[in-house]
Amino acid sequence: MNRLSRLAPWLLALSSFVAVAAEPVDEATGRQLVDSFVEDITTFSAGFEQVLLDPGGEVLERTTGTLEISRPGQFRWSYVEPYEQWLIADGLNIWSYDLDLAQVTVKPQAQALANTPALLLGGAEDALEQFDYEGSYRETVTTWVRLAPKNTDSGFMRVELGFIDDMLSRMVFFDNLDQTTLVEFSDLAVNAPLEPGRFRFEIPDGVDVVGTPVVASAPVD
Repeated sequence: MNRLSRLAPWLLALSSFVAVAAEPVDEATGRQLVDSFVEDITTFSAGFEQVLLDPGGEVLERTTGTLEISRPGQFRWSYVEPYEQWLIADGLNIWSYDLDLAQVTVKPQAQALANTPALLLGGAEDALEQFDYEGSYRETVTTWVRLAPKNTDSGFMRVELGFIDDMLSRMVFFDNLDQTTLVEFSDLAVNAPLEPGRFRFEIPDGVDVVGTPVVASAPVD
């Protein structure tokens, strides 16, 4: 069975809380799963496979890579196949580096991640304040929690977080183009040491830079 065939059943279950084999989960349990992921985990690393579907369910793109999180405020989302691209949040800026194009785009992190699912990865103090809880349910071994951004200007309409044995294992994003992005994690490691340099971006020679990075303010004596 290929990976998309494995993903398809739980994608269907996301379409409605009354889907076959989906059981409602009480609000306290759903909220606790998300709160624990955002507030109790200091580091998180995993491999991932990502699939982008069009409104009709056809596959537009498949990608694989790794995710590393170091809280507060840092993460590295690295695409490996079919192209190599890094998305690095260093706490002040978010850097999007396309290795094939030799170009990096930098934006202030708070502005770029506002009301996006990526905000939950960095564990910002106000991350959960930017989302409305819309319910939770259990589908086979996965407990799903549905969140909707309070402001949809970022292009995301809602996000589904899937927990297996209380650990984030799957994510699904629904955007305002009616496209769906499915992410499945593997080889998870939680609260294990991560190299701090993984969350710093140094501009390579010969790379074009679009945007101006925010610089940390000097401490006041």
